[in-house]
Amino acid sequence: MFQPDLFIKNAPAGEGEIPLEIERVTQSFSSFQPDAASPRGSPLDEDLDLPAVLERLAGVSARPRYTYMVLNLIARAAGQTDSAGPYVREAGVATPVRDWLTAALMPMAQRDARRRVVFAQVRADLEQRNVLPADSLLAEQAISEEVRARILRSGRTNVSRAVSDLVRAGLIRRHYQGFRVDHKNRGAQREAVYTIAPVVRRVLGKVG
Repeated sequence: MFQPDLFIKNAPAGEGEIPLEIERVTQSFSSFQPDAASPRGSPLDEDLDLPAVLERLAGVSARPRYTYMVLNLIARAAGQTDSAGPYVREAGVATPVRDWLTAALMPMAQRDARRRVVFAQVRADLEQRNVLPADSLLAEQAISEEVRARILRSGRTNVSRAVSDLVRAGLIRRHYQGFRVDHKNRGAQREAVYTIAPVVRRVLGKVG
């Protein structure tokens, strides 16, 4: 699981263009102490403010700062509406909202020391399977592609967990759209839609 810097400079387009206001606000978690009686998923007060949002997140999430970043990205994807998904369209490309969130958070892994550990693990795995190209440049490319694939898989899981925390906190609702099939996975062949509570949008609007 990666916890690198989200706000890396010179990130690829669409993979790091996150308002710096998010960083300033999420820094408040370093000194924030939630109330022991913090409500979990209770009805939202119309007078909800940022400290109350942070308190809810701290009460339900093991990674409240990351979860708050996801909330802000969902609001960004929603634009002028209350809902993000099932697709986010950028530069004429429609991307499922969870994949868009995962890609937006990818820069967090760029400068993390643990990425080097994963890089070494991938190299060892490819060598053990005897699939690492003999050419050094091709080998580095193969390793980088596998590292990115692993980060994406981990990122999708992290985003899903963060969204579940936001749902438990009562800050968003989640449903699925698309072709429904008889499958144990309720999201199979369907894409998620995240709807932000109007009062939460007002709070985020004040922050931004």
